[in-house]
Amino acid sequence: MSPKIKGENLYSRSFVSRKWTFLLCFASFCFGIFFTDRMWNIPESNDMARPSVTEAERLKLISEGCGPKTLYQKEVKRDPQALFGEVSKTHNAIQTLDKTISSLEMELAAARSAQESLTNGAPVSNDVEKNQLLGKKRRYLMVVGINTAFSSRKRRESIRTTWMPQGEKRKKLEEEMGIIIRFVIGHSATAGGILDRSIEAEDKKHGDFMRLDHVEGYLELSGKTKTYFSTAFSMWDADFYVKVDDDVHVNIATLGETLVRHRKKPRVYIGCMKSGPVLSQKGVRYHEPEYWKFGENGNKYFRHATGQLYAISRDLASYISINQHVLHKYANEDVTMGAWFIGLDVTHIDDRRLCCGTPPDCEWKAQAGNICVASFDWTCSGICRSADRIKEVHRRCGEPESAIWKATF
Repeated sequence: MSPKIKGENLYSRSFVSRKWTFLLCFASFCFGIFFTDRMWNIPESNDMARPSVTEAERLKLISEGCGPKTLYQKEVKRDPQALFGEVSKTHNAIQTLDKTISSLEMELAAARSAQESLTNGAPVSNDVEKNQLLGKKRRYLMVVGINTAFSSRKRRESIRTTWMPQGEKRKKLEEEMGIIIRFVIGHSATAGGILDRSIEAEDKKHGDFMRLDHVEGYLELSGKTKTYFSTAFSMWDADFYVKVDDDVHVNIATLGETLVRHRKKPRVYIGCMKSGPVLSQKGVRYHEPEYWKFGENGNKYFRHATGQLYAISRDLASYISINQHVLHKYANEDVTMGAWFIGLDVTHIDDRRLCCGTPPDCEWKAQAGNICVASFDWTCSGICRSADRIKEVHRRCGEPESAIWKATF
């Protein structure tokens, strides 16, 4: 074979090999695409977004034959109201949950506070001991604490013979009407001294004292008030806690009826609201050492209840009990109470029947059918010479004894 013919045969074979190689590569490429499409389908992730309710409704409307214009009109009509309703429901749910959590926190803290008071040797009444043994705690309407001092024995006796029931009647008042009344006093600077023994003897006779872990003294009245509410809250579970001075006349049935009207309201602070001047001058009565905190000279205090008689609801008593170690005390007790509540969401109720004057003022009001809750003389910040005059005030302005038993609380 000639060299020319041999070269042509080699060229022909090489051309054929290149054609088959190209076809084989193309076939492999197509097969690879087909294989990849079949085998590499990515499964739907659990975290991938799914159609929302709104998208599902759109698909449903489209399948029912609604055109784009109709669909748009339906969305415009629905979306704002639907979104507002969903947001409102969510907001309400969050608020309810927040209130529930806050309430549980308050209950837990109050229970701890009560347990600490009992552990530290705070006085416990027979009713409290009985309820603890039964594993329950009775709910009372109100606890009335009468602020008194070692030197006020005659005042206490005058109250016992006028508006404060004694013996079996007081026990009945507690059991049937849910009203606790106690004289509130701490101890002397020398615990166990003659003053303390005198109160112990008086309490043994009448059984109407509530002893506080507090050193008595007029300048310590703000601290005493804080201790009273904390201790009372730990001893009795009541709707309201009342503080009254021992030179004020009180109509118990009228007080109960007044408080019941506000029973369903949260965080209630009831009294005769006032706003007196801040006295910066030393040596005057009601001097405020921290006057500079209230602004420029001549400013007035924020609104607060006058100290002769006021009441707070259970949740506010719980607040005082829980935060008693960090609540600031001002020189004047009534200002101090107002300060504790000024930054809270508290309902201030100004009821002038809680600060009537002595006869003829309270007498005229009683004759007009508007019986006063409390009566005293503003000039004396209580009934002037109350030990001698309170019987006359009771005779002319006091409610009949049967009123308390006829009351519906």
